[in-house]
Amino acid sequence: MEAIDPSYYKSLEWILENDITDVFEETFSFEVDDFGQHRVIDLIPNGHDVLVTEENKAEYVRLVTEQRLYRAIKDQINAFLGGFLDVIPKDLIQIFNEQELELLISGMPDIDVDDWRNNTEYHGGYNSSSAQIQWFWRAVRSYDQEERAKLLQFVTGTSKVPLEGFAHLQGNQSVQKFQIHKDFASPTRLPTAHTCFNQLDLPLYDSFETLKANLLLAISECSTGFGFV
Repeated sequence: MEAIDPSYYKSLEWILENDITDVFEETFSFEVDDFGQHRVIDLIPNGHDVLVTEENKAEYVRLVTEQRLYRAIKDQINAFLGGFLDVIPKDLIQIFNEQELELLISGMPDIDVDDWRNNTEYHGGYNSSSAQIQWFWRAVRSYDQEERAKLLQFVTGTSKVPLEGFAHLQGNQSVQKFQIHKDFASPTRLPTAHTCFNQLDLPLYDSFETLKANLLLAISECSTGFGFV
């Protein structure tokens, strides 16, 4: 959801993180505009009569997210999937996850680490001289091309490098350079990412070995890095 509609994502995040008693007046329904025709879709039976409360807000967020990301475009997804499986049978691709399938279709990118590093921004107290940043680029250089592609995919949502190089990396709205932000949470956490901003949140690891291992675990075992859905 964050990659598709950041402002809507933030509003849902606020609902989950705050007490909405007496400040939120929504029901378990979803309003849509189909070419000028206004419709109300119930997220549960008679949802337009069920108020969202502090007790049921997590279920509301789950359902409204599912509605926007899947149910609203279910017909289009099924049509695309039907055509795709006509070309490539399901039994040939079911062994791959979504990241592996993209690499299979698009091919392994040729990643210039120097160009990547020269077009990276640092925030939250990190700078190019920070120990964690030095370790990060040391780890990237130690990875093979597939691991670098997975890292790029983890942070940006795609393993593709723009033809013009990392200076033209696209974000949700326009050009957005690769970013590394300091994560002040526990140094035992894995790195996380916000793909719509090409942003990696990197904890304050205390050694190169820890950073390299946790980063590799994150890009190998996790999906794209943003949480929430």
